Amino acid sequence: MNINICGINIPEKKAILFSLTKIYGIGINLSKKICKKININYQKKSYNLKKNEIEHLNNFIKTLIIENDLRILIKENLKRVVNLNSFKSFKHKKKLPCRGQRTKTNAKTRKKMNHEKI
Repeated sequence: MNINICGINIPEKKAILFSLTKIYGIGINLSKKICKKININYQKKSYNLKKNEIEHLNNFIKTLIIENDLRILIKENLKRVVNLNSFKSFKHKKKLPCRGQRTKTNAKTRKKMNHEKI
C-alpha cells in the first residue's frame, strides 16, 4: 500500500526524504527543507508516518507549485522567450543549445531530442 500525498502515490519502504522526490518539482534539497519545517525526521520511513504528519505534509505541499501546474508554468515561460525574437529564441526554434555551448561537433543530444512544437 502506498501513501497518497497531494494525489501522488509515495513509496512506503523508502525514507521520506527520497519518497517525496517522486513528486515532480520536489528534489532532495526541497524535501529536506519540507521535513525540517514540519519537524519530521527525514530518515523516517514513509509507513511510519502518523496521520497528523501526513496531513501537515499535504497542507505544506499544496502551497508549492508542483506537478501539472509547474509543467504549465515552464511551457508558458518557454513560449514567452520564443516570442521575444532574440538570439536565444532563434536557438530554441532551431532546437539547438541556447546557453553558449558549441554546436559544430557537439549538441547531438539536443538535436535528437523529441521537442514539442512551439
